[in-house]
Amino acid sequence: MIRRHAALFQLILMMADALVAVAVVVIATSLRFGPAAEWDTALDASLPDARLAVGLFVFTWIGLLWMRGLYRGRWHWTLRSEFSEVLGAAIALVAITLSALFLFKLPDVSRLLLLVVFPSLVAAAFGLRVGMRYALFYLRNKGRNVRHMLVLGANARAKAFANMVEGHPELGLVVIGHLKAGVSDNGVYLGRPLLGSVEDLETVLHTRIVDEVAICLPFAMEDLIEQAAHLCQQEGKVVRVPAAPIERVLTLGRLENIDGVGVYSLANGPDRALGLLAKRIVDILASIVLMVVLVPIMALLALLVRLDSSGPVLFRQERVGLHGRTFTMVKFRSMCSDAEQRLAELRERNEIQGHAFKLERDPRVTRMGRFLRRTSLDELPQLWNVFRGEMSLVGPRPPLASEVARYDVWHRRRLSMKPGMTGLWQIGARRSPEFDHWVEKDLEYIDNWSLWLDVKIIARTMPAMLTGR
Repeated sequence: MIRRHAALFQLILMMADALVAVAVVVIATSLRFGPAAEWDTALDASLPDARLAVGLFVFTWIGLLWMRGLYRGRWHWTLRSEFSEVLGAAIALVAITLSALFLFKLPDVSRLLLLVVFPSLVAAAFGLRVGMRYALFYLRNKGRNVRHMLVLGANARAKAFANMVEGHPELGLVVIGHLKAGVSDNGVYLGRPLLGSVEDLETVLHTRIVDEVAICLPFAMEDLIEQAAHLCQQEGKVVRVPAAPIERVLTLGRLENIDGVGVYSLANGPDRALGLLAKRIVDILASIVLMVVLVPIMALLALLVRLDSSGPVLFRQERVGLHGRTFTMVKFRSMCSDAEQRLAELRERNEIQGHAFKLERDPRVTRMGRFLRRTSLDELPQLWNVFRGEMSLVGPRPPLASEVARYDVWHRRRLSMKPGMTGLWQIGARRSPEFDHWVEKDLEYIDNWSLWLDVKIIARTMPAMLTGR
């Protein structure tokens, strides 16, 4: 399975199975022996170490589910086959449990309790899988929690791979369409939009939300494949090449698998699903805590912004996020209410060399705004964007769509990471007048990302805010 997506699904499913198994044992024991205090005593009387026994029981159950392939995505998944595999794992668990009770001479364990636990485990594990898969289908159909894949090629192999990917809802991938490669792709009914030819690749990447690109071109078009892969890597897209010849392993990255089909994957940047999950968890928890703790400070700042100048307290602006997704960024208003209308007259005074605008002594900034900007306190409302998943605590700053439209190809790779409230360039190149230097710092962050790097950036950001640097 494609690791970036499947690893996260497998981890969540394993944790859910373990929690459900513990719940089944606790509920069944409570029904058999009564309140918790009573069944705790009953278990201790029949087992040398009740908690260890329950832990081993659950661990064995998860191991059996793993051995039956129930943590691997399967294209031809059906209700009948899923139930059959869960039942097989349960039968094996029955045999192991009864053998252990016999070998360790534990006749006092309630057989009635076991008669309740085993069918309940089957029902719970099967129900969990049905529920999770249909939930994933529902979310994907609503356009949530999905990643967009573009397929290069409009041939039978391209169609088969697109069908295979979308047959795995746990991958969260939606194929937005195909690009054909000349007359060799004519005559195949795709069932998805044909967005143009491979020559239109750069245009499609710049006008559509594309997270991944699958290259299913004829292998005789080796030069075209390499050119397309290079362009996609420059822009920070994950590249997949299914069923590539074995001699291309060294040039096309690591080998993965989906339904027995070899897929060579190129990921230029963070591709560690568990690490990114941890980053998201930290973002959620930290944003909630900070929004609660900082309520008095943000209320005071809102009052001061209101008293200082006319206009709304919050400033809202469309920004570009992960792989071109747009969202509304919020911050405390630090400029006069007609700042957007006055931007054109100040363009020629821009102090940044490149595709961004910055003016040290911007006449549109209010008196309160200068304080907010110097201390970066105007950014605090973006904790809401972090909580919603549009931003992260640490990452490249979100640009304007007008700036992105003027990006060079290599600039666009900074969009391959979720934008952040602070980042490497804010603490290392904020005073630099060159936009390219900003981007270099962002790409350095993306290429070397880790949770520890996030911690170090936040640790350097806090003193800078407190001292107004």
